Amino acid sequence: MPQLGESVHEGTISKWLVKVGDNVVEFEPMLEVDTDKVNAEVPAPVTGILREILAKEGETVQAGAEIAVVELSSEGKATATPEAPGPTAAAPQAAKAPEEKAPAPAPAEAIPSPLRGEGQGEGGPQNANLDSGEHRFSPAVQMQASELKVDLAKVVGTGIGGRVTKKDVQDFAAKAKAVPPASAPAPAAAKPGEGDEVVQLTRVRRLIAENMVRSKTTIPHAWQTQEADMSGVVANRTANKAAFQKQEGFSLTYLPYVMAATASALREHTQVNATFNETELLIHRDINLGISVGLEDTLIVPVVRRADGLSIAGLARAVNDIASRAKNKQLKADDLAGATFTVNNSGTFGTLFSYSVINPGQAGILTMEAIVDRPMAVNGMIGIKPMMYICFSFDHRVLDGLQAARFLTSCRKWLEAITPESPIY
Repeated sequence: MPQLGESVHEGTISKWLVKVGDNVVEFEPMLEVDTDKVNAEVPAPVTGILREILAKEGETVQAGAEIAVVELSSEGKATATPEAPGPTAAAPQAAKAPEEKAPAPAPAEAIPSPLRGEGQGEGGPQNANLDSGEHRFSPAVQMQASELKVDLAKVVGTGIGGRVTKKDVQDFAAKAKAVPPASAPAPAAAKPGEGDEVVQLTRVRRLIAENMVRSKTTIPHAWQTQEADMSGVVANRTANKAAFQKQEGFSLTYLPYVMAATASALREHTQVNATFNETELLIHRDINLGISVGLEDTLIVPVVRRADGLSIAGLARAVNDIASRAKNKQLKADDLAGATFTVNNSGTFGTLFSYSVINPGQAGILTMEAIVDRPMAVNGMIGIKPMMYICFSFDHRVLDGLQAARFLTSCRKWLEAITPESPIY
């Protein structure tokens, strides 16, 4: 299992794209893996024949664990990976543990602390020495258990060799929370009726659900909106879109303008670019904008780093890059980490007002709505102008209404100051 990002220590195999006996070609997709940050295709590290699959679909394994055996062909590059086992190689030692005679259970006082092993490596027997009755856990699992207040000694592992994974911890915590008080009757589960379709939740959809519930139950959301006159932005885009399309090879949209306005306002109002840490605010130096990208069955938020250092054209390039890689499943986990604020372009679908949910760890999310021609009073006369609502959901622990209004006003004024002659490069 490859390391799919700096902070990603395990992944769930969602789908094998090849089967035993198939030829695999180096750099071509071999399987799909879900992590808590991204769904990604994993390419074959060598060219050869797939002889054995050691980790099945739906199994969560640590980075570095063996998941398959490939017999190298004459074109395979032996230097691409550590020495590969032969086609008759057995599964890793941890996976064979169930076949061996189980040792007598150790006395309760002799069982080590479940958090023992802190600072050990992520893979290998040092993290899960199950044969000796000793349990050790990866740092990611320990952190998850600490956050959810879960006793790891009570968690049954579903990973290779019985190893406890982050999903095991999350499932244990969810089940513990779902148990109703003894005096309260358990709610009846919804049952499908005639003609109903049952669709199993994907790992990504479950993670989104957990994230949104955590946001709404821990962050006091507040909301404001202002209406921006987009006449200058529309005129500027009209003046530049043909040359931009010819030079860059893709269309110039309104999103980079709003991103530039947001970055400018965040630089002016630094407390909005912050994280609430119970007793303190962490004001971020870098402005890393998360940009909502809608896929066929989900929505992800890749990150444009140091957005305040990019021109409108530079922001457009960055958005085109992450959106293209997202749709082709080429994003890495680190592409989805580190956002300090989020911009959402729901107006693409014609929405006028959005009350968006804040991503945990951020102080707010700005939504740009549809640009609509509306009659407006201009110097005592009625004129038609392209108007757009900008909506701001904010964490009321971080910002008061006055601070939020000042930030939103800065965004609006930046957009209204654009002229047809404003440079985009």
